[in-house]
Amino acid sequence: MTESSLRLQVGTRNSHLALVQARAALDRLHERLPAVCFDLIEASSPGDRDRVMDLQASPEDFFTRDLDDAVLSGALDAAIHSAKDVPPHPRDGLDWCWLPEPADPRDVLILRRGETTADWPDEPRIGVSSERRVSWCETQLPQAALLPIRGNIEDRLAQLDAGAFDAILMAGCALLRLGLEDRITEWIPLAELPTPEGQGSLAITFRAGDARFTRLRSLFMKAVAFVGAGVGDAHLCTVAGVAALQQCDVCLHDTLMDPALLAHCPPDAVVVDVGKRAGAHTVPQQDTTQMLCDYARRGRRVVRLKGGDPCIFGRLAEEVEALDALQLPYRVLPGISSLSVMGASTGILMTRRGVSNGFSIITGRGEGGAITSLDATDRLHLPLVLFMAISAWPELKAQLVEEGLSGDTPAAVVLNAGSPVEQVLRGRVATLADDMAAPLAELPGRPAGLIVVGDVARYGFSRDGGALQGRRVLLTCSAALQDEAQREVLDAGGRPLALPLIQLLPGPAAAEAAAVANAYDWLVVTSPSAVRCLLAGVHEGAGDVRRLPPIMACGPGTLRELHAAGLTPDAVPARGFGAEGLLPLAKARMAPGARVLRVRSDKAGPGLASQLRAQGVEVDDVCIYRNVSTGQTTLPAFDTVFFASSSAVEVFMAQWGLEALASREVLAIGQPTARALRDAGCNDLLVSPEATVRDAMAHLAAASVLRAVCAQAAAAPVG
Repeated sequence: MTESSLRLQVGTRNSHLALVQARAALDRLHERLPAVCFDLIEASSPGDRDRVMDLQASPEDFFTRDLDDAVLSGALDAAIHSAKDVPPHPRDGLDWCWLPEPADPRDVLILRRGETTADWPDEPRIGVSSERRVSWCETQLPQAALLPIRGNIEDRLAQLDAGAFDAILMAGCALLRLGLEDRITEWIPLAELPTPEGQGSLAITFRAGDARFTRLRSLFMKAVAFVGAGVGDAHLCTVAGVAALQQCDVCLHDTLMDPALLAHCPPDAVVVDVGKRAGAHTVPQQDTTQMLCDYARRGRRVVRLKGGDPCIFGRLAEEVEALDALQLPYRVLPGISSLSVMGASTGILMTRRGVSNGFSIITGRGEGGAITSLDATDRLHLPLVLFMAISAWPELKAQLVEEGLSGDTPAAVVLNAGSPVEQVLRGRVATLADDMAAPLAELPGRPAGLIVVGDVARYGFSRDGGALQGRRVLLTCSAALQDEAQREVLDAGGRPLALPLIQLLPGPAAAEAAAVANAYDWLVVTSPSAVRCLLAGVHEGAGDVRRLPPIMACGPGTLRELHAAGLTPDAVPARGFGAEGLLPLAKARMAPGARVLRVRSDKAGPGLASQLRAQGVEVDDVCIYRNVSTGQTTLPAFDTVFFASSSAVEVFMAQWGLEALASREVLAIGQPTARALRDAGCNDLLVSPEATVRDAMAHLAAASVLRAVCAQAAAAPVG
């Protein structure tokens, strides 16, 4: 892939802290997108020039105004700010987002070097710069004299050391970023002193509609999940909906739902009631939509929890249109509607043989609370949905046209709705039969399908938001990795297609290894599955985790599995998740003649054990689980395929061959998997720099964004 470089001018304040944190953020972004170069431009702000005004009385754009003026004028492409300095609603013409990897948001108390609170006078002088810090001092230090303080971090510390104050309060993240953590006397718990939501985070502002930065932003955004809550009973929410709630950072929920659902939200999630009853809004709709967009731009994982099914009378269209306008990703998880619940609970069935073969659904209120018209003409223009009608369409179309329906009326066919092989065919009433003929001929059997007639057939959800922009990512990894892989794809605005090609089966050797592990000096594990299978042997009663020897492990996934079991490895390489990282560590930590138990899969091979033996230790190399094909036979249409093991590569090639990867993007989790793909003849592939699911998906997202952003280099400058 040939990529042209793109150079962007990014401004920040000229304080030492602003320059350090902006440079670090841009370096991280350049590392992910090496073809994009950033020139950091220094500038001042009203807050830098005016050192007299009390910050509690300063305007909300005191530290951002001049930089944002330069962005709007075209002098800068973007500006980086401390997120807490950005006004709640930036000016017209600006768009924004928060950057990832925030620092610790807590405030700290700082005293002079070598001093403690025991050295304070009866009325210590505390330097404060905000109302919330004043309130904390009034509660925690009622004897203190509170004095305003201004200046950058170094200036404030100098004022403290010169004796102007006995202590000062400031954001701990500033000291961390400047390497001054040794000046922190005490971290103040958030429960005592809540901080602004943006403290510790950085924000970037750019011109609204700048395609380059809109695309760059997609690297940091997580897809908003619109979740159907069901009706009346929390148990009527889908499993997928509950999973989304369990992983959310923010939940904006309707009123007409079972509040017990909110118990699934994490304890630290922001939960906001934005519902309405009979037109009375807890929060105005435009404010709900704004919150949705703002939380998404802060990089939060947002759930919009809607009563019933969000696709039916849920005002879903206007909320997704706002996200579409900003190219922010989203997904929709349908719910059980009140119509379905009514039929199930009362027996009033909308279709009954010999009585009714269909029904109309109409809201009783229109825009602004007006009563809906129900006359025959209005009902005639409602969309028409036909079930089980594909083969009967010619006769049905003839009836509709005979009754006066125009042949130019939009129509669509939805095949296999909601499945990995879903297809939407759009056309007109007059041409729909021809539009669906070829796709139907390629499908086996008689696919399930719906025909939609009416103007609504012209519309659909955008897939432009998110780093992956709706790409269908085939996940061939084992079931143990599927949840994490699917979450990462969904967050990035892609569509995960689960197709696990291998399953991991513990063998009897797992229990045997667990039973004798305590006889060894070291246990070496290098995969999450090896940890799970060994612990399965322990749980069978064949061992005791308290008697396991010191553990040498590598890889974030392996460490997570160990920590989840309450185990802490004794030796972990700082870099490298394979033999290249373990061997130097083993040489330093394992005494000559040490007895080592190495546990692995049948596919891992004896190479590591042989290299350890060459270093003078005794190794028992035990295969405790096997990689077995799941027997998948159907390959769905996909844009990208993710391989997390050499075993999955072998199964895929045996089943579908190299030709199935033609014109597809191929992603390998690490070098061993990449070698298996190259050995099979696939040389054009992406390789994750680290062998973890998260790093692999981040690498895929960065590659997708890099292609798009570099394409902007040839376009006319944005002005």
